[in-house]
Amino acid sequence: MKQRHQVLFNQLESYRSYMLGVLEGVSEAEAEVIPPGFNNNIRWNLGHIYLDQYDWIQAVTKEKSGNVPDSFRSWFGYGTSPTDFTSETPSIEVLKTLLAKQPEQIKEQYGHRLEEEFPPTEMGMATIEQVLVRTIFHEGMHLQAILDLKKCLNN
Repeated sequence: MKQRHQVLFNQLESYRSYMLGVLEGVSEAEAEVIPPGFNNNIRWNLGHIYLDQYDWIQAVTKEKSGNVPDSFRSWFGYGTSPTDFTSETPSIEVLKTLLAKQPEQIKEQYGHRLEEEFPPTEMGMATIEQVLVRTIFHEGMHLQAILDLKKCLNN
């Protein structure tokens, strides 16, 4: 594996570990709260982060990932909200487990294909490597949303 690819996966794992650390002590009940001024909650953000990485990989490769149940799109896809949750929507603990395993799963599934060229997406991404850079940025945005939600919970 090229050094820059190893750096990319180290960043993915490091940022994910940090995000999961932020969740320590957050209860299932707290993960459900939607404070005034917010459209979603911590649980939605977690599911959305998980789904987003696989959706963008699928967008570039046109290959469906076996790691994402179809129902995730109806709960955590773009434009959804916690009002779309059902009794089958995964708990925060299940989502944390999925998120913890995701970087290694992506590395195993796609690590050897990072530079493979595909027709570009509407954002111009044509490789899995480019997608992962974008999804790391996206995760950071949702990490900030989680931090903001936690602040509201503590006030």
